[in-house]
Amino acid sequence: MAYTTADREVLERALARGERRVTFGDKTVEYRSVDELRAALRDIDAALARQAGQSRVRQIRVTTSKGL
Repeated sequence: MAYTTADREVLERALARGERRVTFGDKTVEYRSVDELRAALRDIDAALARQAGQSRVRQIRVTTSKGL
């Protein structure tokens, strides 16, 4: 699903008001908790970043040594 900034704004307003029920067009979603609502915001942020080509790159560097 392609998210828009309007979708993000709806979630932000619901979070600010303490609401758990959000309506997107003709669909209504009820989140179980504020944490679940925040997780949805993080997911939308990540999707919007990917759509804009700004996804974060993570690197893990592993260094080993025998200790000699």
